[in-house]
Amino acid sequence: MAQKIKLSTIADALGVSTATVSLALRDSPLVADATRDKIKEHARAIGYIYNRRAASLRTSRSGIVGVVVHDIMNPFFAEILRSIESELDRSRQTFILSNHYDDLEKQRTFIDTLLQLGADGVIMSPAIGTPAEDIIMAEDNGLPAVLIARTVEGANVPVFRGDDAYGTGLATNHLISLGHKRIAMIGGTDQTSTGRDRYHGYRKAMEAAGLEVNPTWRIPGPRTKQAGFEAASQFLALKDKPTAAVCWNDLVAIGLMNGIARAGLVPGVDISVTGYDDLEEAAIATPALTTVWNGQREVGRRAASALLDKLNGQPVRPSQELIRPELHVRQSTGKPVERT
Repeated sequence: MAQKIKLSTIADALGVSTATVSLALRDSPLVADATRDKIKEHARAIGYIYNRRAASLRTSRSGIVGVVVHDIMNPFFAEILRSIESELDRSRQTFILSNHYDDLEKQRTFIDTLLQLGADGVIMSPAIGTPAEDIIMAEDNGLPAVLIARTVEGANVPVFRGDDAYGTGLATNHLISLGHKRIAMIGGTDQTSTGRDRYHGYRKAMEAAGLEVNPTWRIPGPRTKQAGFEAASQFLALKDKPTAAVCWNDLVAIGLMNGIARAGLVPGVDISVTGYDDLEEAAIATPALTTVWNGQREVGRRAASALLDKLNGQPVRPSQELIRPELHVRQSTGKPVERT
């Protein structure tokens, strides 16, 4: 059997202390970058594998953070994740990612796995139907939680998200200012705080302008590009022929515009369309999409920072922090055109 490689083996070869080797292999900022890189390179060369589990027993920290979202294929979550990763990298934290696809049992299995691994904490965009008790249980068992994008009533943990009611109000008021009176809302669900808040922002703006909020003008459900495309036929068949649509997100809006174009109409000319999130694709869509920036990168950064503060014993208020959205006007909106 091959002899087990020890920290002292690496230390003696490089002329440093075993403490320095240990700190370097844990990515401690107390070790200079050049020294840390030299130690890790030598460790790899001689086949040394750092035992994270054994180290966690000594330090009571695993260096692992869990992140669970609806679907990382949605660029909205990808942008949040990029910021989370950047922030965690500053503290040499590794994260494990899971998609729950709004499957509550899948989310629970992931949380259980994090607890079994002794993870330091979790950042969650909670699945539909997540009870506060699930989050409280995780916290009571030593897994601090921070929520993003969605809230869970009674969870009593920090939440970071965009101000969805205000943001949808911006999009709706923009269309109203152009002269639109019949405005549909497409996508989302009342099962999430995000869906409820965005619909509330739309309703509030319509009512404040003295405009009708026709229940048939709301097409709930779509959250993807394909679903937005499929909703176009239902939207175009509405009896009162809305001249504009406020969409749940950019994916739905781009899908809807493709469906409108497939029907022989011109998005941004015959029908105005707004999105939400200001994804990278929004600016290069045809036409370029008028949308609402939702601060997703800032959401990710603040959420990761708050979790790290909790792990370091710093006080973090269990409150909701809303990022103020911004309207970005492009080519997909214009004055209303009546369809015959």
